[in-house]
Amino acid sequence: MKILVLADEESKYLWDYFDKRKLEGIDLIISCGDLAPQYLSFLATFAHVPILYVHGNHDVCYEETPPDGCICIDGDIYVYKGIRIMGLGGSMEYKFGGAPHQYTEAAMKKRIRKMRFKLWKHNGFDILVSHSPAYELNDSKDLPHTGFRCFKTLMEEYKPEYFVHGHVHINYGRDFVRESKYMDTKVINAYEKYIIEI
Repeated sequence: MKILVLADEESKYLWDYFDKRKLEGIDLIISCGDLAPQYLSFLATFAHVPILYVHGNHDVCYEETPPDGCICIDGDIYVYKGIRIMGLGGSMEYKFGGAPHQYTEAAMKKRIRKMRFKLWKHNGFDILVSHSPAYELNDSKDLPHTGFRCFKTLMEEYKPEYFVHGHVHINYGRDFVRESKYMDTKVINAYEKYIIEI
């Protein structure tokens, strides 16, 4: 199964210079957040596959303008052709006092605890989709781009094949890592666009 993963910046290759043949062979599209809802709606018009998404820290506009034809998996587990996909959007909280789609480490752990029944029901998951990276795994040193420790715990416990995230942009320089590995899990930064196979 070929999965097109997206995050943070709308791909000119797919939007400005779109040709529907560019989506041939793609079985699923997943957004890791911080993309214009109009962009995802545009892809949904032409893609004959599900488009899943989690929220990025800048996706406040989704409350009023959600991407048409797309499925929010934030805080849920979605199964597609036997592949279990767990979604946990948002970033580390850096606007103290609260902001949409920003969480402390404790708040993200609480979100995961709320999903324990779904995790048990589905016997785990194959792909973890988030906006933020995991702590000290493709993240940065500044607070907004610090990853979550509890994502490492999830990978240690459930051993998914993939962990796909965004939030750390390629133009951030040496902090950008496209592919890495944590134990049995392939870690992918989905910035702009990337294709994974499972």
